[in-house]
Amino acid sequence: MGFELLGLSDATLKAVADAGYTEPTPIQAQAAPQVLMGRDVLGIAQTGTGKTASFTLPMIDILAEGRARARMPRSLILEPTRELAAQVAESFEKYGKNHKLSMALLIGGVNFADQEKALDRGADVLIATPGRLLDHFERGKLLLNGIDILVIDEADRMLDMGFIPDVEKICERITKKHQTLFFSATMPPAIQRLTKKFLDDPKKIEVSRPATAGTNIKQLLIAVGPRDKRKALRQLLRSEDIKNAIIFCNRKRDVKEVYASLGRHEFSVGQLHGDMEQRERMETLRQFKENEIQLLVASDVAARGLDVPDVSHVFNFDVPGHADDYVHRIGRTGRAGRSGTAYTITTKSKIDSKLVDAIQALTKTDLPIDTDFHLERESRPKKAVAKTDGAAEQTQPEPESRTRGKQDHRRDRSTERSPRGDRRWPRDRGDRNLNMAPDDMPKEPFVGMGPHVPAFLLQDPTKKAK
Repeated sequence: MGFELLGLSDATLKAVADAGYTEPTPIQAQAAPQVLMGRDVLGIAQTGTGKTASFTLPMIDILAEGRARARMPRSLILEPTRELAAQVAESFEKYGKNHKLSMALLIGGVNFADQEKALDRGADVLIATPGRLLDHFERGKLLLNGIDILVIDEADRMLDMGFIPDVEKICERITKKHQTLFFSATMPPAIQRLTKKFLDDPKKIEVSRPATAGTNIKQLLIAVGPRDKRKALRQLLRSEDIKNAIIFCNRKRDVKEVYASLGRHEFSVGQLHGDMEQRERMETLRQFKENEIQLLVASDVAARGLDVPDVSHVFNFDVPGHADDYVHRIGRTGRAGRSGTAYTITTKSKIDSKLVDAIQALTKTDLPIDTDFHLERESRPKKAVAKTDGAAEQTQPEPESRTRGKQDHRRDRSTERSPRGDRRWPRDRGDRNLNMAPDDMPKEPFVGMGPHVPAFLLQDPTKKAK
């Protein structure tokens, strides 16, 4: 089945062909005709199945006729992350290049004034994250009573990030009768309630069982000690045939540490996390997509916001805290029918064991431990050395300030001769004597003030003074 059977216009089909696609994915083949018919759609599909094109392609044809007015967009697409919103914007530019549709992107980390100018010019397609859209709406810079098509993408991720109240608020402010397209990889109870509230007799399209990972992804566990995780990761990176890979960590702090560690070991690596400015994040994504860097260490901000068609490997440096996140993380590889490999590094802790059990229960898949993996001794990076003329290599001497500090430290801990002979006593002997056993105490009276001890201190306190 080709794209020409979906009912798309010639201009859109030409853009699809120019992009190199010849056959639609199952979600595209089933959803696009329903969208063109004007029906509400409830799409359930795992990440990497091409669901973005399943709504962007028919929307381009629907919006081709008509014109947007200032501050009144004709369609709205809600995305949970900045990266995913930018990805959808790229899809519209790629597939809509033969149409004259206007587009606006409302995401955090970008100047409000520039976004307001785009809204004032009118937007056929408005792509936004919920928080930034509400900011513009509450400032009076945006009207939602002209929306003909509403798309809620990655709804379960919206739930995880706490955006569902904002999504409900936005939906309630769209007063015009409109078409709603709702997409999610999983369907927890809160999402089911949302669909019942805002969708009108939707066409349900389920191309795979909820919360499943692609069958073309090889999944393995690596069991090591907590202190060996970085070493295990480096060994995997050196032993696997990696084209490019994403390394996921649970915390931003771990992202920074793993990124710095891989950089010290001379890997081609970048980082992506929520503390970075939007400009830095977009530049890092560009470098990764264009193969300027081979590895990307990321938090879950990239689990659903990154579309690189040919990622060969995914490494979970940490077992994800939510089982759903595991599905989306490993979904970054094995996309568009390609094969992929996903490693998860786990420890023997009870927390990791429970998280792995939760993943296996959700995906109904056993995650086998790679029994062929064994930690090997790793050579440390060599220290800088200085060469002398005609002499062998010598290690560089430490700065004088550092050696002087070490000498002072040794001098402070030095021992000195006891006034009673050759026996040596630490300077803090008085403190240590308090903890000594009675049998270990010296038999003779201990004199700790040298030859200048006052006479009254040497008197036997048990004898009465004459």
